[in-house]
Amino acid sequence: MASGNNVGASRFADAGLLILISLADGPKHGYAMIADIQEIANVKLGPGTLYTALSRLETQGLIAAVESDDRRKPYRLTANGRAELSAQLAGMEGLAATAQQRMEPA
Repeated sequence: MASGNNVGASRFADAGLLILISLADGPKHGYAMIADIQEIANVKLGPGTLYTALSRLETQGLIAAVESDDRRKPYRLTANGRAELSAQLAGMEGLAATAQQRMEPA
């Protein structure tokens, strides 16, 4: 799933990881995720990128659609999605720590 341009051994393209982070504080529909991701990461996902990533994450069982009274389709993290997000963040922390150590003067 990760492209050759991603740093580390991430299983996610950036859009997938950003979506999981956005959903960590509760369910959101597409437009709310786009706005949240723009605010927290200064990344503007286009609808095509967002909905492709949502479909992939839902197929993998990391997110699930939530019932809605209107035409918007909110999503939430599943238990597997929360565990995967925790694992991704732990990996990023390790990568950041290594980078910090390497940047220190010898």
